[in-house]
This record gives sequence, structure tokens and C-alpha cells, in this order.
Amino acid sequence: MSREFADHLQYFADIGVTGASRDPKWRTRADDPVVSAAPVAPVARVAPAAPAESLDDIATDIGAACARCKLCTLGRSQIVFGVGNPRARLMFVGEAPGADEDAQARPFVGRAGQLLTKIIEAIGFKREEVLIGNVNRCRPPGNRPPTEEEATMCKPFLLREIASVQPEVIVVMGNTAMRNLLNTKQGITRLRGEFQDYRGVKVMPTFHPAYLLRDPSKKQETWQDLKKVRDYLETTAKRNT
Repeated sequence: MSREFADHLQYFADIGVTGASRDPKWRTRADDPVVSAAPVAPVARVAPAAPAESLDDIATDIGAACARCKLCTLGRSQIVFGVGNPRARLMFVGEAPGADEDAQARPFVGRAGQLLTKIIEAIGFKREEVLIGNVNRCRPPGNRPPTEEEATMCKPFLLREIASVQPEVIVVMGNTAMRNLLNTKQGITRLRGEFQDYRGVKVMPTFHPAYLLRDPSKKQETWQDLKKVRDYLETTAKRNT
């Protein structure tokens, strides 16, 4: 099996596809004119592309009372969906909601969120122009990182959101977001500051704002990371004008 084909299958597994259609209308028949008229290999019929789902569609699929993982029984008040521009060029992905986010049902509204807003504005965007979300949409108890099982249950929805928005750049903040999106075991200190790739989308790993509040000395490194994002988006904007 080729690496490209294996990656393709893994992507569909990640977004929750569990099988292929056995509907005969998607299979070529022996008496199909395309097959019988030419002495070449049969040409498979291609199913029409499904209409792109919206962020609202994905949120509806998740549901307001999602019980797919045990976080629903561990004290979460409500589900925290991503917010922002559904056609954003820039997307920020964190770990999971905290106490303030759980109370308000909005991502990054506490102290870390206020710092993130300043970072977004510093690179020339308004908060409402980007999309902000998390790998997990429910608050883990004590603001601990999501377990692998918890992240695995929520990750397909993140991938669907990315497919819906089609951002040019995704900023993954912290180890949990980076490892889940990039399928890596490496730490944020090793990969931060250098663009990675997710299915053709530029991904910039950097420190989580909550970590910057605990260790302000890392703010300068984070600023260098975000300047690369700003410069890249400015360059692509000029190319498209």
C-alpha cells in the first residue's frame, strides 16, 4: 500500500468514516457502454461530491448534550463550540475549555483568551476575522489535559471543521493540539516556530497562551512564531491581488 493511499484512508478514519457504500449505482456494470465499447480497463463512475458542511452542521451533529466520552460525566456544564469567521484564512486551535469557557460556552474568554486576543490583534487581525476552537469541546476536570481517549473522540469534528473552513494557516497552541493534528509524539519546544503541513495547510505550532501566563519569558518566542504566520499571510494576500 502506498504512503499516499494509506494517509488518505487514515484521514477518512480520523473524520469518522467507517465504511464504503455498497450501493450498486456507484459501481460499473458489465453491460455499461463505457465498459463494453472499448477494450480498455473499466472506468469507475465517480460519485458526485457531497456539498460542503457548515460549522453549524458540525455543531448540530455533535449536539448540545454530547455523551461520546466520559467528560460528559465529569462536571462539564456545556459544550464549547468554536467561534469566529467560517471562511477564516487563519485558525487557532487549543487544547480544551477551561472554567471561564465552560461557564460562557465560548472558547478562550478567560485570562489566556484575553492574551490570545492581543496576539491576534498584534499580527493585524481582529478576533472575529479568525476561527478559534479546541481539540476537545468539554472542560476536563481541574483543567487537566484531555486523555488520549477523550481527544480521539473529539478529533474527527476538528478535522471536519478544518475541511469546512479551509484556512490557509492553522496555529496549534500547546502539545495537545499539535500532537492531535499532526499525529506526532514530539513536543512543542522541538516543533514550534517552523511551519508543518496538514493536508496542504500550513500549520504553525506555538506555545499555549495559558503557558505564557505561567512563563512570560516564552512570549518573545511566541511572537517570533506569529510574525512568521503574519508574513506568510501577507505574502499570499499579495499574490492573490
